[in-house]
Amino acid sequence: MEQWMLFLQERWFIILIAIVVLFLVIKLVKTVIKWIVVLLIIAAILYYGMNYKDQIGEFAGTIGSTITESVKEQAMKAMASEAKEAKYKLNEDGSYTVTTKNIQVDVKPNSKEAKITFLGQSFSLPMNDLIEGFIEQAKSQ
Repeated sequence: MEQWMLFLQERWFIILIAIVVLFLVIKLVKTVIKWIVVLLIIAAILYYGMNYKDQIGEFAGTIGSTITESVKEQAMKAMASEAKEAKYKLNEDGSYTVTTKNIQVDVKPNSKEAKITFLGQSFSLPMNDLIEGFIEQAKSQ
């Protein structure tokens, strides 16, 4: 139902055009062909409306990946700027945690990935020079 409401809000002009064409067909054509054309127009609108959700999903996926990349980039910038304030903590299981006021980096022993929590959002990134430098800076303090 939500896709239909969104379809009506964003593509109302298609519905309006279809209604005008339907009235013209009903007024001008007086045979069985009239009803075939009417049914084809209605079927086309229904098909387009049902597939409208797929188009929205593709658009939302693009936005989601853009936002995720932006958050990761901001986390890397924050790591670089907050490295001097970082606190290193070795956990009992051999993993370690590095924290600042905005970032928490958790790394398991022998792992090639780091779990990063930035502004309440968690994601994993492969270990790179910036993350390793951030950790080394925290160890040395």
